[in-house]
Amino acid sequence: MSTATATEITPKNLRINDIAPDFTAETTQGTINFHEWIGNGWAILFSHPKDFTPVCTTELGYMAGLEPEFTKRNCKIIGLSVDPVTSHAQWAKDIEETQGHKVNYPMIGDPQLKIAKLYGMLPAEVGDSCEGRTPADNATVRTVFVIGPDKRIKLQLAYPMSTGRNFDEILRALTSLQLTAKHQVSTPANWKPGDDVIISGSVSNDEAIKKYPGGWRSPKPYLRIVPQPK
Repeated sequence: MSTATATEITPKNLRINDIAPDFTAETTQGTINFHEWIGNGWAILFSHPKDFTPVCTTELGYMAGLEPEFTKRNCKIIGLSVDPVTSHAQWAKDIEETQGHKVNYPMIGDPQLKIAKLYGMLPAEVGDSCEGRTPADNATVRTVFVIGPDKRIKLQLAYPMSTGRNFDEILRALTSLQLTAKHQVSTPANWKPGDDVIISGSVSNDEAIKKYPGGWRSPKPYLRIVPQPK
């Protein structure tokens, strides 16, 4: 059961760079305070409309297999589903059996819909219980939030229930976010680790030449291309 306070559960229209709303909730690994749980690293919160749904089962299993790659990047994973923690524990057994990976990250129980509302995934008027609600009723609880060490939302993606999420892309995006935050660069379309990057527009040419004394490739003055920083 979530213990978010009444003042916190007004649905929010969250945007990139907003502070990720804090909350206290029960998970499969005990009670957490979200911001304290994140600590000084990165976090991914990804949500689900209901336990024992087929697409979500594959997603949670794939994410379990990919968890070591997120750990390498100092990024924690946490799932959320609009059902009690006791139901999550049973679902986790199905996930391991069918997907071949044990879910070692926590899964948040949100039976009162508080966190789904807090993050703007459900409107306030839907009530305060998961009982009697179908996955279709909770179809909008299908969002991925990437949250930085400053507790701000760096990326969010919402998917329909019929389309499984591409967590390899989310890992790629996290790698880009961490690289660009550290080196004042941007990554171009379809960038992959090791590809060339673009010097951020906020960096003047005078500043750039100090960072890249070898210069850069510039097909246009505003497009300054350099090898990915190590």
